[in-house]
Amino acid sequence: MVAASPNPIHNEKIEAIELPIIDLSAERSQVRNLIVKACEDYGFFKVINHGVPQDIVAKLEEQSLSFFAKTMAEKQRAGPAIPFGYGCKTIGFTGDMGEVEYLLFDTNPISIAQRSKTISNEPTKFSSAVSGYIEAMKDLACEILDLIGEGLWVPDTSVFSRMIRDVENDSFFRLNHYPHHLKDCTNNINSSCSSKVGFGEHNDPQILTLLRSNDVGGLQISPQDGLWVPAPSDPTAFWVNVGDLLQVMTNGRFVSVRHRALNNSSNSKSRMSMAYFATPPLNACINALPEMVTPEKPPLYKPFTWGEYKNTLYSLRLGDIRLNHFRASTNDELAS
Repeated sequence: MVAASPNPIHNEKIEAIELPIIDLSAERSQVRNLIVKACEDYGFFKVINHGVPQDIVAKLEEQSLSFFAKTMAEKQRAGPAIPFGYGCKTIGFTGDMGEVEYLLFDTNPISIAQRSKTISNEPTKFSSAVSGYIEAMKDLACEILDLIGEGLWVPDTSVFSRMIRDVENDSFFRLNHYPHHLKDCTNNINSSCSSKVGFGEHNDPQILTLLRSNDVGGLQISPQDGLWVPAPSDPTAFWVNVGDLLQVMTNGRFVSVRHRALNNSSNSKSRMSMAYFATPPLNACINALPEMVTPEKPPLYKPFTWGEYKNTLYSLRLGDIRLNHFRASTNDELAS
């Protein structure tokens, strides 16, 4: 099996940069403009005063920590993650590894209720916590996407959010746990480094990601090659990052941010994050919006369906640039 390097590359540059923080309770025209600028500059920003009730977050965190505190044998009953269920260290299907364990769900309440029977001794309570959180994230994601539509001045401001509200949407949800000492499936423990790669560098393939973590840091973004910027942990806020599909639909105006998570967990507390991935239906056609295309800037990517893109990403490594496989042919390439 091919494995990702367990430690960050030593010649990388780590730099603290003030990342965008957007107050969603501010005046709407200001908020939409700030979101567009953040998506253009970083593909990444933090939202505060977002309206998500704290008890929805607290209920899910309590249920999640209860599951991850179980023995490895108990947790493995909820796996393997193919793709949904419990996973430990293995990420995807092409050999990527990380110092992380996780639960991956689709967002269908019936599916969540069924899967919860292998996860919790109180499956109804667990599934209610997961489904309640997902519904809140869906609402928040759609609100942000509508603000993006307004900020881009496209005629149909719900062009992005409508794909997430579609009953056939392919959105999914992930609970990541980064314990200080992570036993793998053979109960071996790797504690060779105080700061290991929990989830290797990658771009999210979907439209938008909403991430919330506890007060243990570890998330970093890479606004340029070789530079990594820590995203300070804030349990009361959500980090938002642009995915590949939003980069395509804005014809490269927005950037799908490269990011990773280090396992900085200590003996006293483990890092845990909750990630909602806003994703269109499998048959949704993804291409640049007409308003994003000009004679000077033709479409950068050829049209594709989310299903086609999903099949491609499953065949590639975590760190591969998937959009390179969908770049539009230039006149020079056609002539060659």
